[in-house]
Amino acid sequence: MHKFLIYIFLIIFYFSSVKAEIVKEILILGNTRVNQETIKLYGNIKINQDYSEQQLNSVLSDLYSTNFFEDVKLELNNGILKISLIEFPVINQLIILGEESIKIKDEIKKNIKLKQKESFIKNALTKDVQIIKKLYASIGYNFSEIETKIKKIDKNSIDLIFEINKGQETKISNIVFTGNKKVREKRLRDIIASEENKFWKFISKNTIFNQDRVNLDLRLLKNYYKSIGYYDVKISSNSAEIKQSGNIELIYSIDAGKRYLINKISTNVDSVFDKDIFFPLNKKYEKIIGSYYSPFKIKKLLEEIDELIEKNNLQFVEHNVEETIEGESISIKFNIFEGQKILVERVNILGNNVTNESVIRGELLLDEGDPFTNLGLNKSVSKLKSRNIFRSVKTNISNGSSNDLKIIDIVVEEQATGEVSAGAGVGTTGGSFAFNIKENNWLGEGKNLSFDVQLDQESLKGTMSYSNPNYDFLGNSLGYYLTSTSNDKPDQGYKNTLVGFGVNTTFEQYKDIFATLGLSASIDDLQTETNASSSLKKQEGEFLEVAGNYGFTLDKRNRAFMPTEGSIINFSQSLPIFADKAFISNRFGASKYRTITENIIGATKFYFTSVHGIGDDDVRISKRRSLSSRKLRGFEKGKVGPIDGKDHIGGNYATVVNLEAALPNLLPESTNTEVGIFLDFGNVWGVDYTDSIDDNSKIRSSTGVATSWLSPIGPMTFIFSTNLSKADTDVTESFNFNLGTTF
Repeated sequence: MHKFLIYIFLIIFYFSSVKAEIVKEILILGNTRVNQETIKLYGNIKINQDYSEQQLNSVLSDLYSTNFFEDVKLELNNGILKISLIEFPVINQLIILGEESIKIKDEIKKNIKLKQKESFIKNALTKDVQIIKKLYASIGYNFSEIETKIKKIDKNSIDLIFEINKGQETKISNIVFTGNKKVREKRLRDIIASEENKFWKFISKNTIFNQDRVNLDLRLLKNYYKSIGYYDVKISSNSAEIKQSGNIELIYSIDAGKRYLINKISTNVDSVFDKDIFFPLNKKYEKIIGSYYSPFKIKKLLEEIDELIEKNNLQFVEHNVEETIEGESISIKFNIFEGQKILVERVNILGNNVTNESVIRGELLLDEGDPFTNLGLNKSVSKLKSRNIFRSVKTNISNGSSNDLKIIDIVVEEQATGEVSAGAGVGTTGGSFAFNIKENNWLGEGKNLSFDVQLDQESLKGTMSYSNPNYDFLGNSLGYYLTSTSNDKPDQGYKNTLVGFGVNTTFEQYKDIFATLGLSASIDDLQTETNASSSLKKQEGEFLEVAGNYGFTLDKRNRAFMPTEGSIINFSQSLPIFADKAFISNRFGASKYRTITENIIGATKFYFTSVHGIGDDDVRISKRRSLSSRKLRGFEKGKVGPIDGKDHIGGNYATVVNLEAALPNLLPESTNTEVGIFLDFGNVWGVDYTDSIDDNSKIRSSTGVATSWLSPIGPMTFIFSTNLSKADTDVTESFNFNLGTTF
């Protein structure tokens, strides 16, 4: 048998050798655009070299891969290699008709395969039409029609014309949630990104039907349901019904399934590791066992495991999670094991046309020469996704130059990172308007730039801010801001203008503990009129202030947006460096969230703020503390606390406690109305510039009902309250109404 295989091999080798022929001359025909030396280079063709049939096929493949040639024929005879070519025509002009926007035209030209001054490959034309249609669908034009025309210029060049009829934008006329939802529609609408098209939503892009946004909605809904214990929730949006108007009704079908408790958590540690390293996890497990399942809780535990791995300098460690359903509960097992001992040879960044490569590399936890682990790769991908500048982040792992090396491809798909929003409101306290422009990837450097304007009957405030979320690739944010505020209060006889500038940095000092440091400078110009109080007239003029600021935040919420469990505590203080009227200010806040049922999230909130003049300096009117009608319901904004004459002057101290919860199924879901109850306690007190004023240091309290209604003309909120305790000088309001929305 062995001799037979050798015999067969010799026969194959012989015939291969017989078919091989030495190329003594190269004859190239049909080329007008590509010169002969370039063709030889692309085909890797050399004189006086043997060419077998297999090698000629390789030459053929190489020449076709250049996309210069429509047809290639090779003939080797008597030492002469004859190459007959038909070149693709060149696209002289790429013309787009029917689209006025230069930006969209540029986006089309960037995404399609066929380019101006390059080869016209007919097979690519159909794919390019689909790419253009997909691009229009992404901005709301789901029924665009693309007609292509080819205008021949001469034998070797053409004009390629795309005639575009993009049609009408497809708007979302209605959003419906069907099935076994368990959760009220009002909360589900708050979770998803898509919005119904209403006349006041003339700026919002979220009212445009976009399949990518629908896919985002599905992820948001699924994450929410899982976060409150619905482990096997099923959500689909197969029904997207097109109305006669051309708009679409989005229908999300939800089967929440069972709600699961966590009944057991264990750790399975590979024998190569010291099990005692992971013993502290047991205390973390005890706090979670018995609570409803949430992937956010599992994620927190995985972070605890990662912290122990890093603290003990363990390398090539992998872990995974086993989740086993047992009746109406889930058992969790964390498997910790030794991974393959592999290093990272190279990391390639692909797909970033706008974003600088350094921004992406700055978020990676793996670099050339580091130990390769799936854990590090997954965390890197999570960090990139959290920047909110990429539509998708994908990875591809391939073998490196040896068995113990890996090459990682990070493939990103960029998305629009600019945001424009506006909002308006009218209610019992007057009207307001807000406008915001934000860019999350300024100049492709991953930096944030925003401009914000807020206007109401008494004040105008504008703020411009700039921040780098990963300054110098240290994981710390660095930000700057410039703000200007004008207050005009003729009933109190004054107006003031406050212009400020600041710089700050925020970083995670310890796990879940974030620190902020900053400097600020401001100029406060106060002008008074004849009806102003004597204390106000004493403060008239310009005041300069330079202050240092610091603060800490402990964030234990299960998520920042619409938390259902956990707490957040923050403290900040401002200290004077130089000031015409020096003062120290303090702020402290704490909020606790708790899930009572699927629809009831209870919240307890505490807020305290104080300001103290230094030495003989009194606190200026613009720096004194007051409470808004949103913090202390049942009382008008700033109309609680000390009074000088007829004017509420604010105080040196202000505090409030809020207890609130939603009421389930009080009204039918068809009314689009959500009702909640609240109990508020608060006070404003302290007068530092005189002893003759009663500071009314009495606890104020109120209780009532807060109602939110999605009306045909916009979302409305109604607050009905009754005062449990108040001072004679307070200005109360038993009813507060506001109609307001973002456009």
